[in-house]
Amino acid sequence: MMKKILIALAATALMGAPAFASDHGHSEGHGHAKGNAHASHAVVADSVIAKQRKALAKSTKGKGFGPQSPRDIDALAGANKRLFNVAPAYTEMNLCNIHFHKNAEHKAKDFGIYAGNGNGEGYQSGYRYDTALLSKAELAPAKHKTCDSAHSTLMPGDTIEVHYVHTTAQVKPGPHLSSCLSEAIKNPQLRVETQVFVLVNDKHAASFKDLTKYGKAKSGLYQATGIPNNTGAPVQYAGSTTGPDYNEKGSPFQVSWSVRPHVAKVNIATVGKWCEKNNFNEDHGHGVRNLVNNPDLLSAIQ
Repeated sequence: MMKKILIALAATALMGAPAFASDHGHSEGHGHAKGNAHASHAVVADSVIAKQRKALAKSTKGKGFGPQSPRDIDALAGANKRLFNVAPAYTEMNLCNIHFHKNAEHKAKDFGIYAGNGNGEGYQSGYRYDTALLSKAELAPAKHKTCDSAHSTLMPGDTIEVHYVHTTAQVKPGPHLSSCLSEAIKNPQLRVETQVFVLVNDKHAASFKDLTKYGKAKSGLYQATGIPNNTGAPVQYAGSTTGPDYNEKGSPFQVSWSVRPHVAKVNIATVGKWCEKNNFNEDHGHGVRNLVNNPDLLSAIQ
């Protein structure tokens, strides 16, 4: 599910701390030149992921961490006993940020194919849609590089998970998750409306420009007007912020999640245009946190 929070929560909380996605800054290291997306990427062994999971369990055991994210939304069980108030419906909150991840952070039947271990730092991992369900035309190569970064270039058939981040603070949407806080409220309630998309080379597919539209409603709240309403009832659960920096430590933040279980198709060309210019300073797909499967770190889905 984001850029590093740049301002404090209380006096210093969130300063430099990753919120919804720990890789949400624009560091493009690891020896890959920008634009070299098709170069080979080292894929770590299963033992590396197992070690990260073990470290997460050890660092959180007995510390009182709340439920974590991301998770398999088809698995309802969870043993974490930490409770917090569920955030209001997103229509009663302010939209504060929109961004997306390359591959889905969450897992569900419709996006349940494991993309692999990746580089161990959140890239080339996560879950994806079954491209066998797409037509040859939908998978035809794009004319231009899309959301090109050191770690990947988006291509037809790729899966992305979009996070529409909402806050109870009185703010206006903007870059970074610092836009979700205000001088008046440093500890707002947070909700992430989540939609997984598959990119297709089809001008008749949904436009990402429309999907990311927002405006100020009569209520005075900033509202995302393009969130799909035909991809199933969102699975709601109590969780945390995400991102690869939390692969070995727990996130201390509390987030109400609404994850839609079905995938929608989006025109890849419109995603590329959005990456070129948007109000959130987003230009690439971000990495994912390992799926959390430790029952002690998961809430029960009601």
